[in-house]
Formats: sequence, C-alpha cells, structure tokens
Amino acid sequence: MKRLSALGVITISTLILGAALIADDAEAQKSPQELLVGAWTFVSADSVRNDGSKVALFGSNPKGILIFTGDGHFALVQMRADIPRLASNSRDQGTPEEYKAIVQGSIAYFGTYSLNEAEKVINIRLEGSTFANLMGGGEQKRILTTLTADELKFANPSTASGATLEVAWKRAR
Repeated sequence: MKRLSALGVITISTLILGAALIADDAEAQKSPQELLVGAWTFVSADSVRNDGSKVALFGSNPKGILIFTGDGHFALVQMRADIPRLASNSRDQGTPEEYKAIVQGSIAYFGTYSLNEAEKVINIRLEGSTFANLMGGGEQKRILTTLTADELKFANPSTASGATLEVAWKRAR
C-alpha cells in the first residue's frame, strides 16, 4: 500500500512539473507584442536627475494600471496612494490645496500605440490626458528595458519637464 502511495505522489508530481514546463514554454514562445497586451499594475515611476539620482514621483506605494489591447489601444492611470479626499465630498467644490495635491499626485492618459520590436520601442499617440500639455506633440516613445510575462519596464526619455522617467509595472493578476 505504501509503495502505491509513493508511486501516486511521484506520478502526480511528474504531471504537475510537466504542465509547468509546458506553460513556461508557451510563455517563451510569445512575441513581444503578445507579451505586452493585457493589464499591468503600477510598481514605480522614478525621475532620473542629471547626476543619476532618482526621485519617486508617486511615493513609495503608488497605485495605477496600464492596459494594452491587441488592436493597438492603451490607457494609463498613475497616482499616489495618499491622494486626499475632498472635504466637501463634491468634485467641483474642493479647495485649491486639495486640487493641487490631486493634480500633482496623479496622471491619466489614453490613445493608440504600436510596438517596434526591433528597436524595443513603444510608440504612443495620445488622444486624451489629464495633463493637456502632453497633447498635440505627435508620437511619443517609450524605450523598453524589460518585457517578460510578469514584468514591464520602460524609460520615457523626453518628458515635459525634461527629465527621464523609469517606469515599472507587473502583470495584473
């Protein structure tokens, strides 16, 4: 009986390992475009200064999502975890201080994208943004530094402020 139980455990373990290897192989077979498509949760966005030092733009525990669709659309929302609630409980009756904290602690934009796999560049064209100054500047580039099934990192080399941004995401589950 013990021999049968051991054989059963070995058989089940082998099947599980085989299934995991097949799943890993399927992920390895995906193209960069296939890896990019889906939902990503925000990990960090660092502004890189000229001296190489970094400043976390959305605090130590940022919130956000980035979604790439298979037909070339995307949407991004990034924010600090400590965005203030409006004391008035009305979006159109906040104080200047509340509005300032909200605007400085968040951004959202959406549009279309294409992926240049050879150059490892995501080209985006904005259709709307909570920071209107981003609009009308033509196509923007995001330089891919990491793209796996579970991790996405890119640099934005030409921000409105002139800084370089390094942004990290993890696959939404």
